[in-house]
Amino acid sequence: MTFLSFAVRKAARDHGPATALVAARGPLSLSFQQLNAASEALAARLAARGIGQGQVAALLLPACLDYVVAYCALAKIGAVTAGVGAHYSPAERQAMLAHLRPDLVIGTEELLTGRLPDAQIIPVRQAEDRREFAAGLPMLGRERSRAVPRARSHDEPETIVFTSGTSGLPKGALFGAKQIAAISETDNRAQAAPMPLLVATGLNHVGFMTKLAGHLLAGNRLHILPRWRAREALDLICDEGVPVIGGVAAQVALLLRVPGLGGYRTDDIKALIIGGGPSPADLVRRAREAFGAAYSIRYSSTESGGLGTLTAFDASDEELFSTVGRPRAGTEISLRDETGKEIPAGETGEVWIRSASVMSGYWHDPAATRAALTPDGWLRTGDLGLLDDIDCLRLAGRRDDMFIRGGYNVHPQEVEAVLQEHAAVGEVAVVPRSDAVMGQVGVAFVVPCDPDAPPTVEQLRLFAGSRLAKHKLPEEVRVVPSLPLTAGGKVDRSALRKRVGS
Repeated sequence: MTFLSFAVRKAARDHGPATALVAARGPLSLSFQQLNAASEALAARLAARGIGQGQVAALLLPACLDYVVAYCALAKIGAVTAGVGAHYSPAERQAMLAHLRPDLVIGTEELLTGRLPDAQIIPVRQAEDRREFAAGLPMLGRERSRAVPRARSHDEPETIVFTSGTSGLPKGALFGAKQIAAISETDNRAQAAPMPLLVATGLNHVGFMTKLAGHLLAGNRLHILPRWRAREALDLICDEGVPVIGGVAAQVALLLRVPGLGGYRTDDIKALIIGGGPSPADLVRRAREAFGAAYSIRYSSTESGGLGTLTAFDASDEELFSTVGRPRAGTEISLRDETGKEIPAGETGEVWIRSASVMSGYWHDPAATRAALTPDGWLRTGDLGLLDDIDCLRLAGRRDDMFIRGGYNVHPQEVEAVLQEHAAVGEVAVVPRSDAVMGQVGVAFVVPCDPDAPPTVEQLRLFAGSRLAKHKLPEEVRVVPSLPLTAGGKVDRSALRKRVGS
C-alpha cells in the first residue's frame, strides 16, 4: 500500500466532512470524505483500463482539485505518479515525458500537445462541480489506448518529482512510502491542530507531492490557486486566516509590493517559512514588520524530500541573516572535502545530508544516482557550506557555481550576501566570465532598488572591500530589471552564465 492511499482513507475517517481542498477561495471544494470517494471512483475507472501496481503515470494538469484527485486515485491502485508542470514549455514537457516513459498520461487537451509517448492517453477537462468529482474526473472519451503491460514492481515507489533543472533537463527524484511517511511525521510533529494553508508551490513540486499525505493526516485545509499572484494570494491569506506563509523569497518580495498592504488584516499570520534560495536581510526585516510574524529560513532540496535545516522562530538576527539554521529532527548534516572525507567545523566543504526522507535515486539515471547517493545513505547536495560554532549551517554557494580567479576560489553566494546589504541593491546574483589574465572574474547582475539610481561597480567594490578579499570582488556590474528564475523559483544561474557568454 502506498502511504498516500493510507493517508487519504485515514483522513476521511478522522476528519470526515471537514473541508480538505478549496479551489482558490471557493465555491468549489472537497471534504476529506469527498476526496476519498472521488479518488476511489477514479481508481476503479483506471483499474478497469488495466493500470495497476508499479505502473507509471504522468499528470499534465494545471493547478486544480482534479490534479489532487488523480494523484490520490493513482496512489490507491499502486501506480507511480509524476507531475509534469503546466509552466514548462511544450518542448520541456515532451523531453520530460520521454525520460519518464509512462504507461499512462492524464492531461487536459491544452497540455496534451506535441509528440506524446507510447502510452495510454486520457484527455480530461476540469471538473466543474462535486457531481463530476463523484464520478472520478470528466474524461473526454477520446483516449488513446495500447496493449496494457503487466503490473510491475519498483520497490513500491509512489512519486517521481522533477528537479528545478538549473542545468540541462530536470532529473526525476524517486520517493516511496518510507520517505513520504518520514516527511509526514517530521512536518506534523510540531502541529497541534488543523489549519488553513495556501499551496505556494506548483502541485508537481516536492513541496506538494511528498507533503500532501501529511497535510491530509493533519486535517489541514488546502487552498489551491490556478496561478500564484501576489494580490490574490494576500487576499486569500488574510480572508481565510492562514497562519503560516510558505514559499520562496521572491514571493515574499512580491507580497510586500501589494498596494495598500498596510490596510490588510494580518493578525492571523504567525510565521513565514521560506526556502528555495537566500532571504536577504532587508527582506526579512520588512516582512517581519509588515506581517508582525516570525520568519524562518528553510534549506532543503528536491532530492532531500524537502527537508533539511530551519532557523528557529526566535533566532537571533545573526543566525537568521547569516545561516540556514540547524538540522531538523532525524536529519544529519556533514561537511565533506572533495574526496568525501569529513572536515572540521568552521571549514568550508560540500554539504551532505542523511535522513529517512532522502530520495531513493534518480529515475532511469543510475549514473546520476551513484554520483548523488553514497552506499551508506548520504546525499551529496552539491552545495558548499560550513558549520559555525553554534552548529548552524552557513551556505557558501554551489560546488559547480564556484569559479577560480587568479588561482583563488570564489563562492558566489558569499559575495552576494555582502553585496545584498548595499542600500541600492534589491537583488543580486554573481556569475563568472572568462578573462585573459585572471582566468575568470565575477560579474554581478543587480536589480536596483531604484531603477534610476543603480549602483556602480566602483561603489559595490568599495562597499564590500572591507569584508571580502580583493579576488572575490566583482569586476563588472550589469543592471537588470529582474533575475531569471527556474521553475522551482531559484535564480537561474545557467541563464545568467549564457548572458555573460553572449
